[in-house]
Amino acid sequence: MKKYLTGVFMILVLIACKKEDKVAKEVDKIPVKVEIERFDKVFYESPVSDFPKIKREFHYFFPAGNPDSVWTNKMQNPLYRELYAEVKKKYPNNNAFEGDLVDLFKHIQYYFPQYKTPKVVTLVSEMDYENKAIFADSLVIISLDMYLGKDNRLYEFPQYYKQNFEPSQMMPDIVASLATKEIKTTDDRSLLAQMIYFGKELYMKDLLLPDMSDADKIAYTEEQLKWCQENESEMWKYLVNEKLLYDTNPKLTQRFISTAPFSKFYLEIDAESPGRVGTWLGWQIVRSYMKNNPDVSLQQLLVKDAKEIFDNSKYKPKK
Repeated sequence: MKKYLTGVFMILVLIACKKEDKVAKEVDKIPVKVEIERFDKVFYESPVSDFPKIKREFHYFFPAGNPDSVWTNKMQNPLYRELYAEVKKKYPNNNAFEGDLVDLFKHIQYYFPQYKTPKVVTLVSEMDYENKAIFADSLVIISLDMYLGKDNRLYEFPQYYKQNFEPSQMMPDIVASLATKEIKTTDDRSLLAQMIYFGKELYMKDLLLPDMSDADKIAYTEEQLKWCQENESEMWKYLVNEKLLYDTNPKLTQRFISTAPFSKFYLEIDAESPGRVGTWLGWQIVRSYMKNNPDVSLQQLLVKDAKEIFDNSKYKPKK
């Protein structure tokens, strides 16, 4: 019996590998040419007298209601210019991210053919950490000042935030922005629904960023990822025993979903845990669901009800 099960497992692995190879070949055939405009360079390397021209060309960055002096003062502000200098040092050209954008846009067009290759505009956002990258259909906006590396001298944020400011987070952030358009929203405010929502987002990263490490997909260190893997069973047992999966208490979002220095089980393990472990568990549930329901497409997954996904996932945490 053991030999039989081993044989079946090997066959399933070979089928999965052939499917991945087929997808990779189809993705590679998709023609993508990325147009990148460095608005950050235009804005900070142009004379103030050129502002009217800049405003016409990049009108979407200049909402009505503010006098031009607001923007021309920013062009000359020493603090903003210092921030731009760090961006220019880190990204003197587009080589660090252009190839990754091409690969990502190929995968997006394979799984979401309704999207054409968007134009990419980079900028200095004055450290807007909540909008680091924005996917807006025909336009992708990237705040390069939020990808200078966690040890950059200008970052005055807690460490658990700064680890998300690595260049490796640029593509995952674009996918996260795309996910807000593609994942069906729901009125369900239970912890499970939130876990599944972010599990779907992370599963999108599995497919759209297949060569990226799991740690980078979820913005964890390798040590934080290992902690989740080693404590998966205990975390799950806690959520089940405390009857938290279908609880709608908003404090559960802060404890297990939101960016934080650690998760809050109110146990000794808290100090060792990373934040957002609920999203990691949701990811494992969605992965299990897709593994056990191979006929479900990505688009179908993104609109399915959280409870349906959970009930049909056959999820069993690894011990």
